[in-house]
Amino acid sequence: MERGIEFLKGQGTENDFILLPDPTGTLDLTPSRVRALCDRHRGLGADGVLRVVPGALVTDAPPGSSPQDWFMDYRNADGSTAEMCGNGIRVFARYLTEAGLVSNPEFQVGSRSGPRHVRSNDDGTVTVEMGHVQVDGTSMVTVEGAAFTGCIVDVGNPHLACLTEVPVGQLDLSVPPGHDPGNFPHGVNVEFVNVLARGELRMRVHERGVGETRSCGTGTVAALAAALAAQGRLTGEADVHTPGGRLHAAIVEAGSTLTGPAVLVARGQLTLDWWSAY
Repeated sequence: MERGIEFLKGQGTENDFILLPDPTGTLDLTPSRVRALCDRHRGLGADGVLRVVPGALVTDAPPGSSPQDWFMDYRNADGSTAEMCGNGIRVFARYLTEAGLVSNPEFQVGSRSGPRHVRSNDDGTVTVEMGHVQVDGTSMVTVEGAAFTGCIVDVGNPHLACLTEVPVGQLDLSVPPGHDPGNFPHGVNVEFVNVLARGELRMRVHERGVGETRSCGTGTVAALAAALAAQGRLTGEADVHTPGGRLHAAIVEAGSTLTGPAVLVARGQLTLDWWSAY
């Protein structure tokens, strides 16, 4: 019997992903296949796809990437590529560790936003160095006709983090928030954030190319950056409560970190007939 396409399913604070090991760099991961894979009725169902490929085989890796690193080729559920995924890279790191593809608890992973240092912790969490966080002005989005002002934050991908007094659980995020295409020509991840206390936030997020997700790692860092900016601060840390669970984000002068769970749920094979159909 001909062998199918190996896959794994994983999640980080219920932000779920399909992992496709591709050690030879030969999987043709077309947008239509990604959409079918992520579809929760005709495929496996996920918020995105993580192709696990050697850095040496990646032709569009950014400057500074190492061919010796494993590269996280991340795709949104709509088939588009994305620069970074904070929850996804933790799941990616968990796979590399459990598959024996790395031998140390600390190592580097390649991504389209550049290499990221990760550390597997004894409590089952993974810490990721998320890089420099840039806050660059403000913009607005609309939800059901209501306007929300937010901080434009770059965490390797674009975010608009909106602090609000409106309880985030009351918002309808079933449709994409209306945003300014002049500020975000390629779309934007939008966070709605309640400040619960110093060092404690609650967040919901609508991700570009996906929709509302249970959590967003880069969005967690963006939410913290916006909360700090509102206090006139550049550095700090917070626990961030998302619908999928709690994450811890920290921003320091040298960059930022994100710590949270990473769970591998299942593994199996996609049939070649299904793969060929898309």
